[in-house]
Amino acid sequence: MRTAGNAGAEAGERRQLVNVAYRLLGSLAEAEDAVQEAYARWYALPPERRAEVRSPGAWLTTVTGRICLDVLGSARARRERYVGAWLPEPLPDHAEWDGGRGGDPADQIVLDESVSMAFLVVLESMTPAERVALVLHDVFRYPFAEIAGILGRTPAACKQLAAAARRRVPGPRSPLAAADQADAVRQVRKAWESRDIQALVDLLDPSAVMTADGGGVVGTALHPVEGAASIAKYLVGIADLVAGLELLERSVNGVPGLVARHAGAVVTVAAFDVVDGRVTRIWAVRNPEKLRLWLR
Repeated sequence: MRTAGNAGAEAGERRQLVNVAYRLLGSLAEAEDAVQEAYARWYALPPERRAEVRSPGAWLTTVTGRICLDVLGSARARRERYVGAWLPEPLPDHAEWDGGRGGDPADQIVLDESVSMAFLVVLESMTPAERVALVLHDVFRYPFAEIAGILGRTPAACKQLAAAARRRVPGPRSPLAAADQADAVRQVRKAWESRDIQALVDLLDPSAVMTADGGGVVGTALHPVEGAASIAKYLVGIADLVAGLELLERSVNGVPGLVARHAGAVVTVAAFDVVDGRVTRIWAVRNPEKLRLWLR
């Protein structure tokens, strides 16, 4: 499969597989491992067996999907032992974060609404089979006949799985312009920096929820903080506790968010969901193992 003439095709195929695997697993590190394992299995095939495969890309997609399915199954047990809430690994936009130098694994990911923290968190509520069916069909437009080969079910059963998963996804709402979301996040930053509790309360939906992921490695709220007033007090408390905290407006998974640095090191990456000009959800990732792409 690897020749001078098709090296570019393989690079494109690998990029596609990493995009699929990241959406399935919510972790770029695990996605890269899954794709690497798929290629290892491909090259472990005897040459005559590889020659019989009509579409290496389809073969690799099937194998990657099955590997991700296995990872998702084992992840449920691992996340039951996880300290506090588990959140997906946030992705930076290298163009604004490292001067556009590129060469980063995150550069392979297409930043669209299917990698927003809001969507990835919803995926976490699904069964592994539902997640695979929805992502492959609705996001990547794979036919159910191909998905059936990954899940080991009939195309009709896969269609039902995708339909069940789709019901978990919030219904359509008025699209929020990136500028409007950025403005809401900017106002949160200003209120947070000035320790203005009332301003924060006004910017947050009364029923807003903040979820933090420290993985038991760093201190953070182990349970979701609910309500505008509670979240505002929590944020101001952090600002009072950590002197010299620097807040930067940066894209998180393609959506305006905030990055907190202390002594020059990134300590928190926060993603937001904004509805009608008010913040309804905050997802704050503090686990250093999930911030490796931000630690420059």
